[in-house]
Amino acid sequence: MTEGILQKHYDFPVKRYVQTMDLKDDPQLIEAYRKAHSESQIWKEILEGIRSVGILEMEIYILGNRLVMICDLPADLDWDEAMNRLATLPRQAEWEAHVAQFQQCREGDTSNEKWKMMERMFHLYD
Repeated sequence: MTEGILQKHYDFPVKRYVQTMDLKDDPQLIEAYRKAHSESQIWKEILEGIRSVGILEMEIYILGNRLVMICDLPADLDWDEAMNRLATLPRQAEWEAHVAQFQQCREGDTSNEKWKMMERMFHLYD
């Protein structure tokens, strides 16, 4: 499902996307993955690329080796189009290869193939 969920937190309509992925169940690899995503270690080009395709916010949460990523995009921005553009940006393929060593994925998987879209099954129905 790539339609997203409209959010109320911005001055304009926003969709929220939630995805999940598992890391390899190895404490040293998990710590290295955390470090790779820290403010001091994340590659500047990756942050710039994420913003340049229109992503407003991206957060990754972790529990054990399970990751949950939350992305907010303007409601009129197409998820698949943004991800396809992101994949072509400088150093993105290099970044995907770098972080793949920590992730439970197949060699050569794109970010869109690694991260599985989650389905919202409950909200407060307001």
